[in-house]
Amino acid sequence: MDGFKLMRELQMNYEQEAYYLPKETGLSLIETTAQDDSRISAKCRDAQVEDLWSLTSFFGYSTQTFVLAVNLLDRFLAMMRIQPKHLSCVSLSCLNMAAKVTEEECNLTPTDELIRIGQCRFTVSDLSRMEKIVAEKLEFKSKAITALTFLHLYHQIALTHSMDRKETLSLEKLEAQLKACLCRISFSKAKPSVLALSLLRQEIQAVQSEDMLEIAYHIQRHLKIADGELRLWSERVAQCLSDYASPECSKPNHKRLQWIVSRRTAQNLHHSYRSIPELPTIPEGCWDESESEDSCEDVMSSGEESLSSSLGSDAEGPYFPQHMCRQKHHLRQHLDA
Repeated sequence: MDGFKLMRELQMNYEQEAYYLPKETGLSLIETTAQDDSRISAKCRDAQVEDLWSLTSFFGYSTQTFVLAVNLLDRFLAMMRIQPKHLSCVSLSCLNMAAKVTEEECNLTPTDELIRIGQCRFTVSDLSRMEKIVAEKLEFKSKAITALTFLHLYHQIALTHSMDRKETLSLEKLEAQLKACLCRISFSKAKPSVLALSLLRQEIQAVQSEDMLEIAYHIQRHLKIADGELRLWSERVAQCLSDYASPECSKPNHKRLQWIVSRRTAQNLHHSYRSIPELPTIPEGCWDESESEDSCEDVMSSGEESLSSSLGSDAEGPYFPQHMCRQKHHLRQHLDA
């Protein structure tokens, strides 16, 4: 897409972003709610979003699915007063709705499995009813304009107009940082265009690209984003990512999900869970004693991967320091008969 079309699409999304913002009065009410109240508190909401992050990573869903799910969740919570005991049903409904829009049909997780992995205490029919309620209240069709929408457009514009160190401006890194911000309800008050530009500017400053910084400034002027507004959210983004990088900060678990099965549950498992697939016959001519140990370890390693699946590494590796890997939520999933 050429630069002119990108700027036109950017302007069109900018003009529509207000329709997809949560009500600020509702968000403020959540922020001021005590944790032991009968309503949803900010801490309760943030913990639920962290769980959504872990689930999207486990199921291999895209960043777009996670961001859309959080947008639907915040808009619904800012509009409706719900009890904490219903929050898991609402959030999982938002995740399932988002996945239906953004993921390929063949990659969608069956609803009953989604509930089971999420360790939720409601039925498939409960989830279906909640999806209808959320869709009706939000008048949800098939899309929403989010900070990720602008982040992708900004990134394309920056790379289209700049020849300066393209390889250093990582979209994957920007997406991971956006996820970290969305785990705090305060960032749901930011305009998506401003939040995305704050993230982009911070990354450009980190890679010290004067060329791209000039492009970011041009985007700001084109959208008429006030200096004070951009400075405010840039400072909050920097503080959030700094806090997130500290060892004291608790983060969602993106390492491993382990199946923990009691002896009684294992005895009652359906036959399909306990059956061992047929292994191909090993040709006699290619087996020798020196290879036997490694081959056995490979087979055992493969078996363990089928029971303990990786949750992804959004909050690790090159995007955040290694000491960030101390975890708050250790997901444990139980297979029910």
